[in-house]
Amino acid sequence: MTTTLARPPFDPELAAALAVMPQMPDLTIEMIPGLRETPLGPPIEEQLAGHDLEWFDVKIPGHGGDEIVVTVVRRRGRTGTGPGIYLTHGGGMIMGDRFTGIVQAVPWIEEHDAVAVTVEYRLAPEFPDPYPVEDSYAGLVWTAAHADELGIDPERLIIAGGSAGGGLAAGVTLLARDRKGPALAGQLLMCPMLDDRDETVSTKQIDGIGVWDRPMNVIGWTALLGDRKGTDDVSIYASPARATDLTGLPPAYIDCGSAEVFRDEDVAYATAIWAAGGQAELHVWAGGFHGFEVVPHAIVSQAAVAARNSWIARTIGG
Repeated sequence: MTTTLARPPFDPELAAALAVMPQMPDLTIEMIPGLRETPLGPPIEEQLAGHDLEWFDVKIPGHGGDEIVVTVVRRRGRTGTGPGIYLTHGGGMIMGDRFTGIVQAVPWIEEHDAVAVTVEYRLAPEFPDPYPVEDSYAGLVWTAAHADELGIDPERLIIAGGSAGGGLAAGVTLLARDRKGPALAGQLLMCPMLDDRDETVSTKQIDGIGVWDRPMNVIGWTALLGDRKGTDDVSIYASPARATDLTGLPPAYIDCGSAEVFRDEDVAYATAIWAAGGQAELHVWAGGFHGFEVVPHAIVSQAAVAARNSWIARTIGG
């Protein structure tokens, strides 16, 4: 089914790529385990091939004290102190792993001699809220506590995530503020998944079309929240769009496409940060579908990546 509500057009280069992309089946909760059998991206060895980087795993305590894993990625032979980038991966709260999309952090690591830490938070529905955000927060706490041995300047530590990972990054940032946890120099929220309520115009426009549409979004939130989805019994850490106090947050970078489910909630989140007297840089890329930079040759994709890289340089560059 294709939405009957008018929507912004896709960028022509993106539309051509979307037309030949394999389409996701109509998703149900029961299909999620099988969906995970197909990785969201290549293994880390392929993503980092050709770059002089090294990585290693560390087991740390996650939510409830259970063991989870983080992976540290840095320039081979690195010494000294530099920026830190804490990563929360995407996948709708139901898919992906800590290496999903790690390649996007490569220029940040190389150009700024940064150390990246990416967390293997547990996935819904097997591990519903608060597991994903609490695991993610535990990884940030570990990163900050080990900043000295990792070679991270604690005053240049940021959090970054895309899609579900963007929502988790926003939730972790709120948790860090409210628990007086690790100080963050910035939050990079790439097309973040912020609102479980399914009420915006953009979610109704992107129904039956695109890479991550309304029915898939509903499944993702339902897997995470169960019967609590859309009720008053949902925390701001699980669904950051519900936060009414956005004071005291680090500078935010928020981007999305004009033709994706998350557009309106992302714009609203940036607007709420401004209203609270905070700093946010917002980009809504004309014609972009969710995660459109997977079409790297498109001019709009190149512009979006360049804008993110510019914000990173201005936030943690030294």
